[in-house]
Amino acid sequence: MKRHTLLLAGMLWLCALAAATPPVLAAAAGETVARDPLDSPRWGDMLKTFFEGQEVVFDPRIKVSGPVVAEDSLNVPITVDASALPGVEELIVFADFNPILKALRFEPGAAQARLGFRLKLQQSSPVRVAARTADGVWRVGGAWVTATGGGCTLPSVGSGSPEWQDRLNEVSGRLWARIDGGERLRMRIIHPMDTGLAAGIPAFHIEDIVISDEDGRVLSRIQPLEPVAENPSFTLDLAGAALGGRLHVSGRDNNGNRIDAWVTR
Repeated sequence: MKRHTLLLAGMLWLCALAAATPPVLAAAAGETVARDPLDSPRWGDMLKTFFEGQEVVFDPRIKVSGPVVAEDSLNVPITVDASALPGVEELIVFADFNPILKALRFEPGAAQARLGFRLKLQQSSPVRVAARTADGVWRVGGAWVTATGGGCTLPSVGSGSPEWQDRLNEVSGRLWARIDGGERLRMRIIHPMDTGLAAGIPAFHIEDIVISDEDGRVLSRIQPLEPVAENPSFTLDLAGAALGGRLHVSGRDNNGNRIDAWVTR
């Protein structure tokens, strides 16, 4: 009887351990792929495109916030948040049903692993964020966004206006003190962010943004791609290192045009 009691206790312990462990999606060859919680028919393609041969888990601590129904497929507000995870080294954001899957890459550095921005959606799609932590594991979260469509194949508003030629890569932004001792940075950069999928309009987008302190120390890095909305805006929260000073925003677009600006309170 004692033996059966011990066996039952051991089985219950193993079940509790399995329930507490996020499901492994892709790692060494031959492992079982867990079911996508968003039930997307393209999840297998996402695994092969971004994570082949790497360990990936769904993690409920990673959040994607946005509208359930997007009012404007060219400007879908999205916030990705992996700040509940320790040791996040990079984030990538992608949409399963966009013709250009990957939207951006974010190295938080001195910032929290959380970023707000606007996205183009070609059609209704899961929008996902994958966070790579210091142990090399990719942890994934996401949400479905319903969109009317066409966000990636329509020309940008800016591409038909001469204004962007005079104000290209102009940065407007501001810093706010946070009650936790850090700084919130909000910035907007004038750029058409053309995907190259509208007839007669080549791809033209920002590809690198570096945020540094007054001493030149790199605090954070954003690498937006074509699906980020035109005149992109970003919101991120920096640690106390930036408090009281100003920040340098630098970078370039895919045509080599430079970004160079200072942001203050």
